[in-house]
Amino acid sequence: MNKPKLVRVTTVPISLDKLLHGQLRFMSAYYEVIALSSDEEYLSRVGDREGVRTFPLEMSRKITPITDLLAIIKLFFFLRKEKPFIVHSHTPKAGLVTMIAANLARVPIRLHTVAGLPLMETTGIKRVILNLVEKLTYACATKIYPNSIGLKDIIVQEKFCTSSKLKVLGNGSSNGIDIGYFDPELFTESQNLDLRQSLNIGTSDFVFIFVGRLVSDKGINEMVAAFASHQILHPQSKLLLVGDYEADLDPLTPITLEAIQNNSAILTTGFQADVRPYFALANALIFPSYREGFPNVVMQAGAMGLPCIVTNINGCNEIINEGINGVIVSVKNTVSLLLSMNEFVENSQLFYQLQTKSRSMIATRYNQQVIWEAIKNEYDQLKVTLY
Repeated sequence: MNKPKLVRVTTVPISLDKLLHGQLRFMSAYYEVIALSSDEEYLSRVGDREGVRTFPLEMSRKITPITDLLAIIKLFFFLRKEKPFIVHSHTPKAGLVTMIAANLARVPIRLHTVAGLPLMETTGIKRVILNLVEKLTYACATKIYPNSIGLKDIIVQEKFCTSSKLKVLGNGSSNGIDIGYFDPELFTESQNLDLRQSLNIGTSDFVFIFVGRLVSDKGINEMVAAFASHQILHPQSKLLLVGDYEADLDPLTPITLEAIQNNSAILTTGFQADVRPYFALANALIFPSYREGFPNVVMQAGAMGLPCIVTNINGCNEIINEGINGVIVSVKNTVSLLLSMNEFVENSQLFYQLQTKSRSMIATRYNQQVIWEAIKNEYDQLKVTLY
């Protein structure tokens, strides 16, 4: 008996690669999975690793009406040919293109996961356009999956669709966390010391780590400013930034860029395919983002045993329980970040208390296998409902 076809779509293949790692292979035991995204070469590598078919579809994260229209047309004909049972998209642009094309092609089950709303930091005519895009995407879908409870509440508040069309799977997250892969026990003390030395970090230095894109809406400007003040009282602290700049989309301020370049205690590594060694040498995560869906970085850091300082936004405030496995500060608040950094270094009792709970809090709530099973069960239930 032939397996039903399942098409999974993201705007860029790094989302399939990093955010859905392993999930396509898991689903391929039950469905004939086809992965769609831009960048054919990268997409092919992901397909080979996951053991699934691929189909390149050129899309852009920017507002590009002509490119988007061409993508919709190309995808429409692909879907008419393949006749999938389920189409499931992730990321805003892929959601728009996929849901319109799948609706026109009469795909029975059209699903879209919302892992964040970039429009929340946008104003003016651009915000109006993005609101309309979001509403159109949801209108063409049969079901919408916010990957956090807070995100579901925002969607309802913004009236993008009715609450009956929304569902949060499990405890949230799009892919869960592989706690066997993100495990501090995989890294020896010797390995951690060697990497510290290569980065010019002392054995007794307290390392705050940030992992992600180095852009303004991740709170980098406030974090760097807070660290500069923190460093005056705690010269043995280091700030480790793991990720790339995105100067074309959401650049940091010149003041922040200058501080990063000129402060020897602020270390940058650029993008790293494997972030675990950097988590393993660090003491705590700082993640002061303005907006998120359900941030994998916070789950990864927690699984690696790191207490976290996060902002009070959806996703972050669901993964972190105040005073249990981390602390929660207000958004865009340099002073709150500074006070939390100081407390992590000065209050060893609090720090070790948070550290003790960090890994177990993630393992019990966001184990990857549980999330995958929840998604598969949702697919199965939708098939039963349809027929």
